[in-house]
Amino acid sequence: MFLPKNPFKRALAEGKPQFGLWAALADAYVTELLATAGFDWLLIDNEHAPNDVRSTLAQLQAVAAYASHPVVRPVRSDSALIKQLLDIGAQTLLLPMIDTVQQATDAVAATRYPPQGIRGVGSALARASRWNRIPDYLHTAADELCVLVQVETVQGMENVSAIAEVDGIDGVFFGPSDLSASMGLLGKPGDARVREAIRAGIDTVRRAGKAAGVLAPDRAIAMDYLAAGATFVAVGTDTTLLSRAAAELAASYNETPNSVTPSQPGKGGY
Repeated sequence: MFLPKNPFKRALAEGKPQFGLWAALADAYVTELLATAGFDWLLIDNEHAPNDVRSTLAQLQAVAAYASHPVVRPVRSDSALIKQLLDIGAQTLLLPMIDTVQQATDAVAATRYPPQGIRGVGSALARASRWNRIPDYLHTAADELCVLVQVETVQGMENVSAIAEVDGIDGVFFGPSDLSASMGLLGKPGDARVREAIRAGIDTVRRAGKAAGVLAPDRAIAMDYLAAGATFVAVGTDTTLLSRAAAELAASYNETPNSVTPSQPGKGGY
């Protein structure tokens, strides 16, 4: 039995654009459906969606057979939570609210076994090691882990150059919603000032030799960030797609002309 490879990590290192979708409905059946849609990656969200370790595990198992790579975001960058997510088999983590070099360094340390880090050793109990059936898992696990940190405040943007330089960080993801709030522009993630800050951040991250990512459900904005050098872009969310499609379908029937009436018995109806 071999350690699963991380194609997403390799694609980022090679600079190949990776398009993703937020999976926030917290259901393995839904996430498996999304895995058949053709996205390069799916974000299993624990920060703003009602996920926990068990529901995240179910989704990791559900998408394992498909090409879409699962990225897991915990509710916070915490060593205990990171340990649990790694043990259930997550290989790519998106760690939110990273504002300082120390926080970024601590995040990496939480993904590494001693002496390189502080990850607790419990591989015999872990799906990640296939319950110790993967030879030398303890010494090779980090090779296939992808650590992404989320910069989404003014403080984080001020420190983004140093954060991107932290050894073990594979990429920096910019969160427009929280960044706009931090900039005094609450509810305006598409504001020109926010976009300018993110484009500058993308350039800084790329100059550090790391991948840059962003959430951009608006196609024009997504293309703008791609042109600026973004490598991994989340282009939508499952909640928005379902809500919008359901509302549009309902509206299409609510607007049906009153002249259209149900068929009557005996007149070709039933």
